[in-house]
Amino acid sequence: MTRTLVIDGHPDPTSLTAALAVRYAAGAGTEVLALRDLAFDADLHQGYRPGQPLEADLVRARELLSGSEHITVLTPVWWGSVPALLKGFFDRTLEIGWAFRYREDGRPEGLLGGRTGRLVVTSDSPRWYLPLVGDTTVKQVKARTMEFCGIKPVRVSRFTDVRHADDARRAAWLERAEALGAQDAGRRAPASVTA
Repeated sequence: MTRTLVIDGHPDPTSLTAALAVRYAAGAGTEVLALRDLAFDADLHQGYRPGQPLEADLVRARELLSGSEHITVLTPVWWGSVPALLKGFFDRTLEIGWAFRYREDGRPEGLLGGRTGRLVVTSDSPRWYLPLVGDTTVKQVKARTMEFCGIKPVRVSRFTDVRHADDARRAAWLERAEALGAQDAGRRAPASVTA
């Protein structure tokens, strides 16, 4: 079974994103790292200059990242990006020298290689609309963050047109999330999910 880390980047514990994270983690046989439950300053007060120590929760998050073989990040699409909570977590946790470095020729090198990933996004916009506006959240998190740090390949799952989804559709999404978690962790999905 693949050691999987599930990162819930939504600040609201009652959100669809949070529910998807719980079901994905159930399928993967792991727990959720809900960023809203961590105590840390999301701001880089001195930019990327050294000197801002990591809080205990971020030290623990790094330990979880280091010990994982597969990393799944769940986030809503907000203003073509991610919630400030998730962005701050990336800024503070994925520091230069730990998650990536620059070679002598200036090219970046990811230091979290050997891990696979999945990005799960929720969006009020319909699926067809996202490519029209550049699918910026996926580009930012998948390519500019996860793959930049060496996590490859990163698969993407989208749950779109959320504001128009009825209870039946949401229930189907939760089952799909659990099946994805089981698949990514190399586990058999529960019979209720595969039926």
